[in-house]
Amino acid sequence: MPSRIRLQRHGKKNQPFYHIVVADGRAPRDGRFIEKLGTYNPMTNPAEIVLNVDKAVEWLKNGAQPSTTARRILSYKGAMLKRHLQIGVEKGAITQEQADVKFNQWLQEKEAKINSKKSDLENTRRNEKKASLEAEKKVNETKAAAVAAKRQAAAEAEAAAKAEAEAAENAENNEATETEAPATE
Repeated sequence: MPSRIRLQRHGKKNQPFYHIVVADGRAPRDGRFIEKLGTYNPMTNPAEIVLNVDKAVEWLKNGAQPSTTARRILSYKGAMLKRHLQIGVEKGAITQEQADVKFNQWLQEKEAKINSKKSDLENTRRNEKKASLEAEKKVNETKAAAVAAKRQAAAEAEAAAKAEAEAAENAENNEATETEAPATE
C-alpha cells in the first residue's frame, strides 16, 4: 500500500481549512487516514501552518510520497530540509550535531522572515487605516464648514427678516402716532 502525505479539506464553503495527513493512496480525499501530521489554514496572511516536523520526516523516511501542495508545505516548514540532512548523517557526510545546527539556523532565518512579513503587513494595515481616518476627517470638516455657512446664512436671513419686520412695525407705529397727534389737538 503506497502511503501519501496529502491535505484533507475541512471548513465551510469558501473558507477552507486543511488537515495534513498520511493516508493510503487509494483512500478518498476526505476519507480514512493513517495519521494526522498537522493543519494548514490558507485564509490567514501569511498562511498558518502547524506541523509535527519529526513525524513528517519519519513518514518521508518510510517512503510516504507527498502531494504537490503537501511537498510545498513540508518544504516551507523545513521537513524536507531535515530529511535531506538526515540522509547526510546516515551516509556519514556530516554529524548529527552539524545537521541540528544547520536546521536550527535555517529555522531562525525562516522565523525572522515570517515575522518581518507580519510586521510589514501590520504597518501597511495601520498606515491605510490612518490615511482613511484622515480622509474622513477632511470630509467631515468640509461638511461641517458647509453646514456652518448654511446656518450662518439662515441666521443672517432671519435677522434681516426680523429687522425688516421691526422696521415695518416702527413705521406703522410712527404713522399711527402721526395720525393720532393731529386728532388730539
